Amino acid sequence: MGIRANSRSAVSQTVLLRDESGGVVTLTLNRPAQFNALSKELLGELQAALETMAVDEGARVVVIAGAGKAFCAGHDLKEMRANPAKEFQQSLFGQCTRVMMTLTEMPQPVIARVHGIATAAGCQLVAMCDLAVASEDARFAVSGINVGLFCSTPSVGNVGRKQAMEMLLTGDFIDAQTALERGLVNRVVPANQLDAEVNMLTDAILSKSAVAIKSGKQMFYRQLELGLADAYALATEVIACDMMTEDAQEGIDAFIQKRPPQWRGR
Repeated sequence: MGIRANSRSAVSQTVLLRDESGGVVTLTLNRPAQFNALSKELLGELQAALETMAVDEGARVVVIAGAGKAFCAGHDLKEMRANPAKEFQQSLFGQCTRVMMTLTEMPQPVIARVHGIATAAGCQLVAMCDLAVASEDARFAVSGINVGLFCSTPSVGNVGRKQAMEMLLTGDFIDAQTALERGLVNRVVPANQLDAEVNMLTDAILSKSAVAIKSGKQMFYRQLELGLADAYALATEVIACDMMTEDAQEGIDAFIQKRPPQWRGR
């Protein structure tokens, strides 16, 4: 049974839903009437949930999904217009930035389960997750330019420079296959196979050492900021430390003995 991310009793009032099964925690953005736009309340709930997951050793993988017809339509423009003060805008975008940074800093892999539209900060959310699986009907855009805003924060991500700039300057949608070709998502499947494909990824991750995944994810994002020599030095140190763990010794013994490994670490 799902566990709500806040204490309110009415599901319709709960902007973020949480469901946990076998080490996989699914966080579902739950503002379907607003296409899961990222209000301050939703961002706050998402930040709190991610921070909780980060220290939960029972949580091995996090999946972020959207309720209703869309994954996420970005920031809530009505809320932004209703609060015109610069202080509110700075607070909102700072809050969003903390969520995006937490996705890369937490030890668990985070997978975006994308259907419908993912626009502006919703597209940024996809880009900042470690992995993303999209249905064939998914569409992506950084569309702030269409309402007079350059999507500055969504410009920070993992799409190539010229491809990202084209999206930012035109606000045009790209389809799921184009998103795959540009590296925004890992896999594209028919809508009726979306959950099965996400499950294939989570199952693959769950079968691996949590210790190795934690150290590996941390190293991956740290080395992106380094020059080549420093990146290799960091990678060398991390893999040497990994070799000292019980899991690595068990994994090598299991390989040599031709048996499944029995992971021990967290």
